[in-house]
Amino acid sequence: MRILVVEDDARLRELLREGLEEEGFTVEEAGDGRSGLTMALAAADTGNATDTEYAAVVLDVMLPGMSGYQVCSRLREAGVWTPILMLTAKDGEYDEADGLDVGADDYLTKPFSYVVLIARVRALVRRGGLDRPEVLELGDLRLEPAALACSRGGENVTLTAKEFAVLEFLARRAGQVVSKSEIVRTVWDTAYDGGANLVEVYIRALRRKIDVPYGRTAIRTIRGAGYLLARDGG
Repeated sequence: MRILVVEDDARLRELLREGLEEEGFTVEEAGDGRSGLTMALAAADTGNATDTEYAAVVLDVMLPGMSGYQVCSRLREAGVWTPILMLTAKDGEYDEADGLDVGADDYLTKPFSYVVLIARVRALVRRGGLDRPEVLELGDLRLEPAALACSRGGENVTLTAKEFAVLEFLARRAGQVVSKSEIVRTVWDTAYDGGANLVEVYIRALRRKIDVPYGRTAIRTIRGAGYLLARDGG
């Protein structure tokens, strides 16, 4: 499987390539944002078998020419949903939110452990980059993943990035029961070592925002199994 590494630090780029190749990946490199964007778009536009496409992109935030945020945003706008792991020297929840807001799948702050990076890349590859519809509609509940926008009955509903990620996962599995552990594996990263009970906090927050004000019960608790989002939006 091919991995694209977009990193302007030549030494770090080399170390990333060596580490990923040791794990069996084929690695291609770009040293600036524009080159990385061109390579990712070209790979997604081949129309050939999946082995010609990138299984994931490791994307630095601070790049010459075009930032990682811009690269990620442009790819998502073009309908390219290759899994993206963003790397940054920044640290803080707002920086993470910036990356998730433009469509990144995961986020890792420098300096990082190569063991953790490899684990996250493998998790993204397993998760895959299947096409994501521009709009998810369940009754009058509407989600726009690219814009992280949510509305109910035409009224905008303000969600945090994590709340949106939990709701989007439920929406993509609408009508199916999903466990807390499934939600954690998908929405949180491999470095998360908290309990699955954190999911309950987000489910309660979502209910307060998309159900209670509208007299709905879209998110249902299936005792002993997990949660189910009604196909009709409740």
